[in-house]
Amino acid sequence: MIFEDLPTTPTAEELIDRAFSRATRAGRAKSGTEAQQSMLQTAANVLSDNLEHVVTSWPDFDTVDPFYYELADSLVAVDEVRKSLSEVGWASRKTDEIKDEYQSRLRGDIETARKLRKQAFARLADVVEEVADDLDRLGEARNDLRALPDIRPDEPTIVVAGFPNVGKSSFVNNVTNARHEIASYPFTTTRVGVGHLTRDHIRYQLVDTPGLLDRDSGERNDIELQAESALTHAADCVVVFVDASESCGYPLADQRALETAVRERFDVPVLTVCSKADRSRDLDADHYLSVEESEGIEELIDAAVDAIGYEPELP
Repeated sequence: MIFEDLPTTPTAEELIDRAFSRATRAGRAKSGTEAQQSMLQTAANVLSDNLEHVVTSWPDFDTVDPFYYELADSLVAVDEVRKSLSEVGWASRKTDEIKDEYQSRLRGDIETARKLRKQAFARLADVVEEVADDLDRLGEARNDLRALPDIRPDEPTIVVAGFPNVGKSSFVNNVTNARHEIASYPFTTTRVGVGHLTRDHIRYQLVDTPGLLDRDSGERNDIELQAESALTHAADCVVVFVDASESCGYPLADQRALETAVRERFDVPVLTVCSKADRSRDLDADHYLSVEESEGIEELIDAAVDAIGYEPELP
């Protein structure tokens, strides 16, 4: 997954401490104006290199798969991340400029050199502190994005959708190696999760979306936008769970309206599942499922696999 290798983003304070500590050690190895030059070069290089590494460790969002782009955008606002990366890139270049500006001036008597070196240090610190908020924003974004699941666009994918608390996570956990939190309150699933199952030596991704409410995209919250993104870009088949018993807390009519909207919007096979068939079967569905009673599980998987009709490319 493209975000899992993002390194920890240092804070402005950590960067300044690191740079000046190394500069002090470098200065002890020399004397006179050479010590001042060595300190300046070390401090500026540490700052410039670390700031540049923050920028280059991020992927180019223009080349990111649309699924991950929209998922990232719903979590961290890609435009804000780009803006912060641009600011940090500026800071990296600026520290180099300050080094070049002062390095040739650190000649002559030692007191003047020491005074100029301290002046340069103050300007370096100011530059880093100017992008402190950007570094913090990138650190928070990195932590959020590293938690995203590894969903591979080239693998056949079954997306499980529906209102909150209709049994999606229970099903995904039952048939895959995924272990998502299961609880009786809405929006337990706060992130898109993924598990895997194998049929005829082919691995299928089973994506558990957050509860997706039946309303326009512009009115959905960040959690719902994640589900919409998964449906749009990842799905080869959508399984819509409907709780006919209404024990999920949502009227059956609203759940059916969501099912209709999914069928109209997405150009992939859609299967309607009565997800708590042990409580109520008052629904005209493609499949009837009860994870608690182990009813209809294998049949649903087989139907989804058949609907996808995936054939691997042979060498």
